[in-house]
Amino acid sequence: MSSPLDLSSTPTATDLDAERADLLQTLAVHRGFLRHTAQGLTDEQAAQRSTVSALTIGGLIKHVASTEAAWYRFMVGGAAEMESVALDWEDEHRMNPGESLETHLANYAEVAAKTDELVKTADLNKAFPLPVAPWFEAGAVRSVRRVLLHIIAETAQHAGHADIIRESLDGQKTMG
Repeated sequence: MSSPLDLSSTPTATDLDAERADLLQTLAVHRGFLRHTAQGLTDEQAAQRSTVSALTIGGLIKHVASTEAAWYRFMVGGAAEMESVALDWEDEHRMNPGESLETHLANYAEVAAKTDELVKTADLNKAFPLPVAPWFEAGAVRSVRRVLLHIIAETAQHAGHADIIRESLDGQKTMG
């Protein structure tokens, strides 16, 4: 596995405009931190709760991939596309018996690659109304740019959660 800061496959400002390159590089760093927390774990360890929280490393990777996939659909076609896949909120956050960390990581890589390709060409100013949900203000819209910033924040937040879980499992830290 490459270092979380290995950006060798991320386009540079010479390949893309500086804003797109910055967004992709920042997202790549935080994805790398999240993937790093899973490095060397068995499926059992990836599904193990190590704190009072119900979160697990495998469950977090599953959730982040699912969330990014939903926002990808939003960036392509708005709220209707985002809502086109029914999700089980609790199931999305846990690694169930029979699921493998390898499968969740592979799915996450596929989702990430699709998002990265979209960022290279999308109109970052294109905006759609948000779906109706208690956590969104009524009538709000989000641009592709703002959705990407949300994906970065979500990924970074959950990478931090995963780092705490991993340190509780066996002492490994992403940084430090």
